[in-house]
Amino acid sequence: MKNRVHALAYKCVLSICALCLSIISFGQIRLFDNSEAGITVGPSNFLGDLGGNAGRGTTFLKDNNFPMTKLTFGGHLTFNPNPLIGIRLAINYGTLEGDDAVIKAKGGLEEARLNRNQRFKSTLLEGMLAAEIFPTVMFEENPNDVYHKLRPYGLIGVGAFHFNPQGKDPLTGNWVYLKPLATEGEGFSQYPDRKPYNLTQLCIPMGLGLKYYFSDNFALGLEIIYRKTFTDYIDDVSTDYIDPKLFDQHFGTNTATAKLAKRMADQRLQVFQGDNKRGTPQNNDAYYTIGLKLSFRLQAADPWANSTRCPSFRY
Repeated sequence: MKNRVHALAYKCVLSICALCLSIISFGQIRLFDNSEAGITVGPSNFLGDLGGNAGRGTTFLKDNNFPMTKLTFGGHLTFNPNPLIGIRLAINYGTLEGDDAVIKAKGGLEEARLNRNQRFKSTLLEGMLAAEIFPTVMFEENPNDVYHKLRPYGLIGVGAFHFNPQGKDPLTGNWVYLKPLATEGEGFSQYPDRKPYNLTQLCIPMGLGLKYYFSDNFALGLEIIYRKTFTDYIDDVSTDYIDPKLFDQHFGTNTATAKLAKRMADQRLQVFQGDNKRGTPQNNDAYYTIGLKLSFRLQAADPWANSTRCPSFRY
């Protein structure tokens, strides 16, 4: 299953890359003309089952926890078939983290999440292909002149990301990988509908940005990109608690793995009879980044250009 998901993500990226290159070829634009490369750095936050704020948990900015903010770094290459559209290839690396302990109890639905007492962290490696759309260029007299121009843009695309959640062992204080422990019975015969989750998943990045060209060849941007994902297991929490005896059946009675799985699966501060809910499977996890983006234009040499042409200068 994991290999099939990898292959699907790989084929999707290749297909969209081929489409983008076709657009560039159709526009008769050489590969590096009107293109940009650069770096991005900024905060990232997880939006999922763990953590959040008062009331019902969501996967939107209402449940953002600033103490869980981490840094993400990335690089990008953007092709510009015309001033209206940019086609961005990007790779990003960072960390996601969530912790129920940061919730401020106010006597509402958040109390159950605070009582759950789970915590996770995961490295994040992401690749994405996205279209940038600059609507204001339609109102510019000369869209090809970018000098000292401020341009808002929207972004949407497709991406793939790799994660591997870890939790903190309450007994030893060590961070341990959670997927092998099947904390919610993933892969157990007693739960045929709970399949082991894949650590590489697809996502849909979407966002808004603002770009300023402080020279003909350099630009600085600020953007926020939200990722809709198709998994609820970035934090290893999704559905209900299982009978702890099943860990003994699956990993061996009183083995070290079975004991560790029990500790990591249930860390509730109090156990209430009849309350078996661990997560909310109806809501897939999400995450977002705020990026400060520095770009510089790539200029390919034109072998057919007139070498006697006078250069132009910008003061």
